[in-house]
Formats: sequence, C-alpha cells, structure tokens
Amino acid sequence: MSVNGRAEAGGELAFKIAKLVEERGWNQEDFARISNLNRHTVRQILNGGPKHRRLRNATVSQCAEALGLTVNELRTLSIDRLLPRMHGKPPADEEALKMLHDRATLPELVHWLERHKERAADLRADEISELLDNQNAGGVLEKLGVEHFVEFLERRRALVYKVHQLASTEYVQCLETFVGLLYEKVQADRR
Repeated sequence: MSVNGRAEAGGELAFKIAKLVEERGWNQEDFARISNLNRHTVRQILNGGPKHRRLRNATVSQCAEALGLTVNELRTLSIDRLLPRMHGKPPADEEALKMLHDRATLPELVHWLERHKERAADLRADEISELLDNQNAGGVLEKLGVEHFVEFLERRRALVYKVHQLASTEYVQCLETFVGLLYEKVQADRR
C-alpha cells in the first residue's frame, strides 16, 4: 500500500472519529480527556488525521473505547451505522428481531410488535430474549403488560447508557459511591 493510500485510509478513519466525536457533543479537550490521548493527537484526528501515515493501532483502540465501540466496528462499519450508537441506539439485530417475530406467542406481544415496528427494531438481542422468556401464561408480560415491560427495558437501556457515559468522566467516583450505597440498600431489603 502506498503512502498516499495509507494517509487516505487514516484520513477516512479520522473523519469517522471526528464525526462521532461531534455527534457526542464533545470538544477537543473533552475527547482528549475521555480517550486518554494527548491534545496534539486529538487535534490531528479531529482535523483530518495525520497527513502522511495511518493512525496507530493503540490510538484507534483508545478512540474506539472512548466512543463505546470495538476497534473492528470503528474500522469497518459505515458512519451511517455508527451515528445512532452515539445516542445509545444499537444497530438492529436482524436475526434476533426475526426470532422475536417467529417465537412471539402471547397475543398481546404479537399485537405490540405489529403496532411498534420501530421500537421493536431498537430492542437488543438480550432484551428480545428477556421478552421471549417472560411470555409464558401468567408470566411477567401478562401481569405487567407488554407496553410496560418494554418501557422498563427501554428505561433500563437508557440508564445503562448514561452510567456508561458518566463512568468516562471525572464524576466516576461520585457515581461509584452512589451506586454502591444504593446496591447495599437493595441487598439489605432482599434479606
């Protein structure tokens, strides 16, 4: 691969990273702190990448981690598939979604799926498994209702996303203390 080809590939990846950082609403200093990269490196990336070389693997790894992606996802997925993930929306898992439609037996769940195609597409594979596991007669889905159960899954997903974002900031110690106290309270109530 020629030097120009290498710079081009690095520039394309840098463009992708810059777009995702912008989508998160981070400035250069935020991204430098969150990714644990020096400001000069971040400035190069956000301004189009190094001019005559590819980004280092360690740099790409730190960028991916800061953005909540794997290196493979960052390198291979298109920007269109990555942008929704910056807001906590995972890419649709077509196989899991097909399984949900195929295995949904509870009439209320079947009707919910017909009425809420977009929300169903937002469900992650683990959430789909949880829905399917709870559709037995007299189970949680019947007792709570499908809408309430899905709202619970969506709220939990949003909360986990927010916690993940906070854990990348200077508030991680505060978060850790709060979660620890709340966890102890819940465990004590269960005894």
